[in-house]
Amino acid sequence: MGADRARPILVVDDDAKIVRLVRMYLERERYRVVEALDGPSALAAYEAHDPMLVVLDLMLPGIDGLALVRTIRDRADTPVIILSARGTTSDRIAGLGLGADDYLPKPFSPAELVLRVGRVLSRAEGRRTIDAPVLEHAGLAVDRDRLGVTVDGRPVEVTALEFRLLVALLEADGHVLTRDRLLDAVYGADAGDILDRTIDVHVGRLRSKLDDPADSPRFIATVRGAGYRLAPLPAETASKAGAAPVDRRSVARP
Repeated sequence: MGADRARPILVVDDDAKIVRLVRMYLERERYRVVEALDGPSALAAYEAHDPMLVVLDLMLPGIDGLALVRTIRDRADTPVIILSARGTTSDRIAGLGLGADDYLPKPFSPAELVLRVGRVLSRAEGRRTIDAPVLEHAGLAVDRDRLGVTVDGRPVEVTALEFRLLVALLEADGHVLTRDRLLDAVYGADAGDILDRTIDVHVGRLRSKLDDPADSPRFIATVRGAGYRLAPLPAETASKAGAAPVDRRSVARP
């Protein structure tokens, strides 16, 4: 199933020429486009049009682009592609760490941007249509059908990247995953351009949301010099399970 093109793509940049150029290339692919030239207008357009994706510059008047990414992530799981002249490593880590799905530095190829838009939307669509069970561990439940995360029955809002990170860890069923493997799970074909330490940023934000301190983890354990894995189950939980191995997967029920 393709992306729902009844919903627009929001393009935000303070350079009107760039906005027109991006709009032209996206409309050639039959996407609808909504424009904004500053931070407050972008936020108003986001709320009014419920875009299926946001292409966002970082250096914006009124509200900084990183602040907009943070606001969007607090409200929804809308895919975000950052398009910015601020292409330093720290800027990339900051943007991706806040939950952006991709980062394309200026100057850029409009054709490449359109390809990245398609890839990000395909990943988002794939997440919505996966037919898979609920994955569980120590009170954490990740529902891949409903794209929901709960801890002890309490809903937890996570970004699309954080959701994929949790799924990868749960699917590994206690085996250690290196940062490179987690990058592949989170970013797919685009992982080659991302620093492996970016995973540390995502894990840190995820731990905060799950109330899972690194020094006494319940869900995500650091394996020094290697990567991450699910934290071992407490001894009392394991004893209740008996001699049978713990199955962290359960079939989703209505």
